[in-house]
Amino acid sequence: MVHKILLSFIHIFLLMNLIVVNAQTRPNIELLDIEKNEITKTVPTNPKIQFEAEKIIKEIDNVVKKLKPIPDKGYMIKIPLEPSHRVENKWIYALIDEMIIIIPKNEKPYLLLFDDENKSYFFIFDSKIDPLLKTLDFSL
Repeated sequence: MVHKILLSFIHIFLLMNLIVVNAQTRPNIELLDIEKNEITKTVPTNPKIQFEAEKIIKEIDNVVKKLKPIPDKGYMIKIPLEPSHRVENKWIYALIDEMIIIIPKNEKPYLLLFDDENKSYFFIFDSKIDPLLKTLDFSL
């Protein structure tokens, strides 16, 4: 009888430990000021942000044709995708677990994705980022 109670407590303890560990490993969205080279805001991810991020990925319509795609001034928003999102178009076919939106000063934003081999891809997209920025409570 004591043995059964002890085993039950061990199972409950392990289950509680897994829940706590799972809650702590959820990555946050990070907003980076490129000029200052520092993270200015951290926001927990939520379904609305995930929806907006997936919408942007679906609106990819070309590649960025710049020699230096990372600007000197502007912002970058790193968004972890939960669950990972499969991107299939004529430029990339990969499972993506995070995306980075680059918002240069006085230019249209574009997207940075890494494939499973850590190759970087810069894309232009045709979606507005205003709903995402509103959800993040961030203004340019």
